[in-house]
Amino acid sequence: MDLLAALTARRLLAIVRGGNPDAALRTVLALAEEGIDLIEISLSGADALAVIARARQELGPDRPLGAGTVLTGADAQAAHRAGATFVVTPGLGDGVDTAHRLGLPVLAGVLTPTEIIAAQARGAVALKLFPAGESGGAGYLKALRGPFPRTPFVPVGGVDAVSARAYLAAGATAVGVGSPLVGDAADGGSLIALRERARAFRAAVPETTR
Repeated sequence: MDLLAALTARRLLAIVRGGNPDAALRTVLALAEEGIDLIEISLSGADALAVIARARQELGPDRPLGAGTVLTGADAQAAHRAGATFVVTPGLGDGVDTAHRLGLPVLAGVLTPTEIIAAQARGAVALKLFPAGESGGAGYLKALRGPFPRTPFVPVGGVDAVSARAYLAAGATAVGVGSPLVGDAADGGSLIALRERARAFRAAVPETTR
């Protein structure tokens, strides 16, 4: 898949990390039904690889589906086997290199200029600025845009509907959102509330194309 094109167009990446595999799957499917096309299932969630495999079966072969918290080469290989079409990492571990060799586009976690340069050299398609909320927010992203004006950044960590707008205004390609969007749905919480939050986020982060 063309991950950069998808991030540029959709601008919202939902991050699902659940303690209940069945609830996590229901969360993924509800988000997809609400029109959120980019979804990452974190490998730190319960039975995450099985959730990815089940979600792939439900969504069909063509829908983008990411595996998050990919730390090692084994993580990347397992995600690929489960049906992930892209991977997301919190940093620059072996998972980045293995995913690249497997042909999976990588959204690689970075925080500093040195890490940005290293991630680009290792073939990352876009860069997950993490933890965005703890590193200076939109102001920090704006400062990074000086030396890296064409780098596609995706802030993750503490992003809510209000800060999402600020990050996009500061030049983010997209934003990644976990608990402010998913809430407790992936642990068995209300899907009705999840759908309401999904609609609010889609209104706050309008797509550039459909």
